[in-house]
Amino acid sequence: MDLLEFFLEPLRYAFMVRALTASIVAAVVCGLLSCWLVLVGWSLMGDAVSHAVLPGVVLAYIAGVPFAVGAVLFGFLAVGLIGLVRDTSRIKEDAAIGIVFTTLFAFGLVLISVTPSDTDLNHIIFGNLLGVSQEELVQIAVLAAVVFGALVLKRRDFTLYAFDPTHAYALGLNPRVLGAALLGLLALTSVVALQAVGVILVVAMLIIPGATAYLLTERFGRMLVLAPALSGCCAIVGLYVSYYVDTAPGATIVLAQGAVFTAVYLFAPRQGLIGARLAARRRLRAAATGKEFDGAVEPLT
Repeated sequence: MDLLEFFLEPLRYAFMVRALTASIVAAVVCGLLSCWLVLVGWSLMGDAVSHAVLPGVVLAYIAGVPFAVGAVLFGFLAVGLIGLVRDTSRIKEDAAIGIVFTTLFAFGLVLISVTPSDTDLNHIIFGNLLGVSQEELVQIAVLAAVVFGALVLKRRDFTLYAFDPTHAYALGLNPRVLGAALLGLLALTSVVALQAVGVILVVAMLIIPGATAYLLTERFGRMLVLAPALSGCCAIVGLYVSYYVDTAPGATIVLAQGAVFTAVYLFAPRQGLIGARLAARRRLRAAATGKEFDGAVEPLT
């Protein structure tokens, strides 16, 4: 099999074309949002919201309304409950997050178990990338376009909120509104990625790309390009590996992202475990030979 045939073989099937399109769309929008989640420190919150939307999605299915409606409602419900438990008891935020998201996730599992359906609702949990229909692909594309457009249009406000909410408030922005907007976009993005990897693995797509890009660059503008690009490439690689090796596509995509993160963690020029040591050796050699070594770090702006 030559290289061209290797790439074209899976695309002869309509379900693979839809799967590839859906995975790339989901990966790109998750990668973009992950940049802010990593900077704000919302990794655990991303985990909570992505799991807490499960009962909302099931209830939306029962009511016959778009999944996004139920997801957003339960996303905000989860955040509200976390704040309520944290502010009205001795429970700290991390414990409150664990209590709320596991309870809502379990509620969603119970709803799935008692809801009669012509389709397998367990696909919401584990993903059903190869079973994405044309209608579902349109829904994924529309929601992704909404999230992508909002993130691009408000990127400066979200970035200022991520770095310094107090300064954002001094400039006339409302940090609470910006935080709520990010949470709403997080809930929508979770719905976008549900078909690709399911509820359980959504958090990986929401965190790994941003964390990987964060190790590769000191500039946030570059992060916003690197994270979606890396995420999209991993989606393609993961899906092709899944096709030829016969593995679960969603899990394989996440494994590809994990492999890239591991490589960057080890070999990134400045932040990598091994790369940093090599850079230190170069500095020592430069100092020994009397040559100037530019080891300055660019500001994160």
